Amino acid sequence: MEIKSIGIVGAGQMGNGIAHVMALAGYDVILNDINREALDNAMELMTANMDRQVSREKITAEAQQKALARITTTTTLTDLGKADLIIEAATERETVKQAIFDELMPHLQPHTILTSNTSSISITRLASRTDRPEKFMGFHFMNPVPVMQLVELIRGIATDEETFSACKDVVDRLEKTAASAEDFPAFIVNRILMPMINEAVYTLYEGVGSVKSIDSSMKLGANHPMGPLELADFIGLDTCLAIMNVLHDGLADTKYRPCPLLTKYVEAGWLGRKTNRGFYDYRGETPVPTR
Repeated sequence: MEIKSIGIVGAGQMGNGIAHVMALAGYDVILNDINREALDNAMELMTANMDRQVSREKITAEAQQKALARITTTTTLTDLGKADLIIEAATERETVKQAIFDELMPHLQPHTILTSNTSSISITRLASRTDRPEKFMGFHFMNPVPVMQLVELIRGIATDEETFSACKDVVDRLEKTAASAEDFPAFIVNRILMPMINEAVYTLYEGVGSVKSIDSSMKLGANHPMGPLELADFIGLDTCLAIMNVLHDGLADTKYRPCPLLTKYVEAGWLGRKTNRGFYDYRGETPVPTR
């Protein structure tokens, strides 16, 4: 099947990034959020990000104008029912995602493909709650979406080949690279990345190194563009903890036990850049380590 229109649930960091790349690729986009202010902010952010792309000659001003014109916003979730493909990019809580799919189902077209941008939750389990498990899969973008080149495509146990092929065609049209992942906790990227971040937090917790020395060591000693604690702040410490809990619960292996210090930071509400404090304090001109 040919996908022409795409519905996106959630206008946050991931949702607006997905809308941005889909519209530039020529898809008609319907962006939904329960909060009108979030939708307005998403449109402003997309405009600013495309302005930057125009200034760097990545896209033309005409391409920007056409892309923004392809995006419509709505606070009514069921308006997305007419889309050929729906990408859920709401908060990383399974109950929230299930409620979204429950509300959408009576309004979908028979051919509509349902997908989730979840970074760790079981696709098979999410799909089993819908009326179309064969037309359900994981569509996991990396953050920031306009910059990152990888998309993980995750089949649930019931996902059919036509659904996978249709989603793979979308990734190809975006000029990104698809990595096919099996439906096991945290898939590929986060299965490898999150334990590394968690181990960096343990290294800090045990006093092996400071925030600065840990990040400097990985940047200069392993050629990572960003230190693991700096990266955790960028991702969001609550998201890191949620994924570690999914790994720990889903694989029942103590090597995935979340570091108590990571839990403590989340309990304090120090979630990283989005709250201006995490392993670094971002309230001044220059980030300052908090430990």
